[in-house]
Amino acid sequence: MKLRIKYTKTGVLRFIGHLDVMRLFQKAIRRAKLEVSYSKGFSPHQIISFAAPMPLGMTSEGEYFDGEFDSVTSTEDMMKRLNDTLPEGVTVLDIVMLDEGAKPSMSIVSASDYFIYKNEECESDNIAILQQAIDEFMAQDSVMIMRKTKTKEEMADIKPAIYELKVKDDGIYMLLASGSAYNLKPELVVAALCEKAKVTYNRYDYMVHRIETYMGEKDALKSLSAAGKRF
Repeated sequence: MKLRIKYTKTGVLRFIGHLDVMRLFQKAIRRAKLEVSYSKGFSPHQIISFAAPMPLGMTSEGEYFDGEFDSVTSTEDMMKRLNDTLPEGVTVLDIVMLDEGAKPSMSIVSASDYFIYKNEECESDNIAILQQAIDEFMAQDSVMIMRKTKTKEEMADIKPAIYELKVKDDGIYMLLASGSAYNLKPELVVAALCEKAKVTYNRYDYMVHRIETYMGEKDALKSLSAAGKRF
């Protein structure tokens, strides 16, 4: 049986990396006594895979991983058993059962949305200036930045990958292309917005919080958990 599990990563746990998050859930699954499936061979491991892990330093309430299980109980029971073993900052929000032929979450991610706000540990506060620059920024035909890959640096237009950018409360909301086809990092958008607003960009001045991870086309996005049903 294939399950998709949604969880948060907040607080001080924003400082732990993806490999540590994987180990955290592997141990939590064992402590919760869930009947996870294991691979075959000389070194069996739990059959779990993560969707679109957040970079170090960012928080999220829309993280996902898929897992195969030999048997299940109910959504409520498995959530409680996992949450009873997890540390503060990581909370399982939902568990759904997928159809047998469902594609892995990592292969269907198409977008993510974020909330950008001031880092209270830093003195600089340019959020209001950036908010005022949003309309002019989005009115541009293109937004050219220098993108680095593993092998080269090249100029690229990121405007098509910015699906939405607007003022929200005391911060900035953005909906961006994400996933294997095209992955636009929110800090690149903030840096480009700072350039437009003639503000010096410092990545530590801003906090980035992922709200949700989506699948589907730009005009018909659904959360990854919409692919399954509670049980």
